[in-house]
Amino acid sequence: MKVLVVGSGGREHAMAWKLAQSPKVQQVYVAPGNGGTAKDKNLVNVPITDLAALRQWTIDNGIGLTLVGPEAPLAAGIVDDFRAHGLRIFGPMQAAAQLESSKAFSKAFMQRHGIPTAEFETFSDAALAHAYVDRKGAPIVVKADGLAAGKGVVVAMTLAEAHEAIDFMLLDNTLGVAHNAGGARVVIEEFLQGEEASFMVLCDGQNVAALATSQDHKRLLDKDEGPNTGGMGAYSPAPVVTAEVHARAMREVILPTIRGMEKDGITYTGFLYAGLMIDPQGRIKTLEFNCRMGDPETQPILMRLKSDFLEVLLAATSEGLDQLEMEWDRRVALGVVMAAHGYPLNPRKGDAISGLPKDQDDAMVFHAGTTEKDGQILTSGGRVLCVTALADSVKQAQQKAYQTASPIAFDGMQMRRDIGYRAIKN
Repeated sequence: MKVLVVGSGGREHAMAWKLAQSPKVQQVYVAPGNGGTAKDKNLVNVPITDLAALRQWTIDNGIGLTLVGPEAPLAAGIVDDFRAHGLRIFGPMQAAAQLESSKAFSKAFMQRHGIPTAEFETFSDAALAHAYVDRKGAPIVVKADGLAAGKGVVVAMTLAEAHEAIDFMLLDNTLGVAHNAGGARVVIEEFLQGEEASFMVLCDGQNVAALATSQDHKRLLDKDEGPNTGGMGAYSPAPVVTAEVHARAMREVILPTIRGMEKDGITYTGFLYAGLMIDPQGRIKTLEFNCRMGDPETQPILMRLKSDFLEVLLAATSEGLDQLEMEWDRRVALGVVMAAHGYPLNPRKGDAISGLPKDQDDAMVFHAGTTEKDGQILTSGGRVLCVTALADSVKQAQQKAYQTASPIAFDGMQMRRDIGYRAIKN
């Protein structure tokens, strides 16, 4: 079978790499792909980003399955369009993708269906938003309502930070975010204490299968300081997701979400990602939903997946997840992101990358913001690489990842040195 992966990030490189390992896969294409997928002899980049042109290319080339990595094509309705033309594609329909594409839709949905989440209000008027923040106090969380590539959330520890975020998102609208009705809007919600984890499942419209647990580091700097990013590293499994928390997440968040969508007349298919805040008592609240696998969590999760990824996706596109038993490597996988100069707000492009190591069974360098030009790999985005390693413990996986990353260099490179520190026992 020929398979197409839509996207150009580290998540898509990992998905394509994993699919290429299936004996049933004839060829894996990545549209548009990146420098890493370009130099992988098992993958072929397709330089098409227009969704109608990509659908036609898929028909012309006899693609048996399309897997959508990032959120933007889902929000634009790629799944609706491909299905309307009889194509097999894994991902949520446009209506379902609102769970991610609109924070306001998502919060109202959770409120309506009794899914635990932070107290919140939604604003398009800056003066009302400022007044609400003054009334509630800090710390408080300000979120842009729309797709902001992981950069639309400000955890304001002071009132001044909260007011600045409101102006940034509503008045300047620097992020270029527009919610589904046009214009800028923010969701302001209570600050939650606890430990954050990423809980991801596959949904086939009826059944749900949980992926391995994971935890990512959103802040730019060591010790979880600095601005929020799309993610500076991740590891799997996440010790904070105990068996009890896992059961609670399925019972209180995942299943009510799938059933709630059904009640609202929407069948949910695709990956569903719940960002959970877990308090010291093991109680959970939902921070956000994503309608795709997380990045950089995908890289460690797929390093640990021992099952044939194609078989998993075929089951997920034929209401067969209840028959599926996924097998996981017992080892820990840990990924470290290497980011560009100026990330997260103004990443620089065009810096040459040197020292890239060869792929190993227990260590992979997944490319995200890279491009190949005249045989040279250059930076082309904010998060450039995710160096991911497998080992018997978090500490050993951490050591292996940083050891693999050590020869890699490019001007202005940013990299945290403590990924996984929360899971390492002192």
